[in-house]
Amino acid sequence: MTIPDVFSALASPVRRSLLTMLAERPQTVNELAARFDMRRPSVSEHLRILKDTGLVHEHRAGRHRVYDVDTEPLRDVADWLHPFERFWRDRLHALAGLLEEERP
Repeated sequence: MTIPDVFSALASPVRRSLLTMLAERPQTVNELAARFDMRRPSVSEHLRILKDTGLVHEHRAGRHRVYDVDTEPLRDVADWLHPFERFWRDRLHALAGLLEEERP
């Protein structure tokens, strides 16, 4: 998947919450759905989108599908964002310097 696909998947607060929950530990769709005020099929649809973008993967454990986070697409996004982080850090450092100069 591409970085725009990952950003699109992360645009949903529900999907961001699912990723946060799965970062704690792998879980089934039923475990995840119990923590939301929505039906299991809706949670499954969000998980499908996360799976299609490579942000989660699933495996079978008996009759259940267990979902877990895959951090590789997030690393790709972090690598892409890194130059911008440096840009803003430099800007904030310059602003701090100006504010220090303005102090009486």
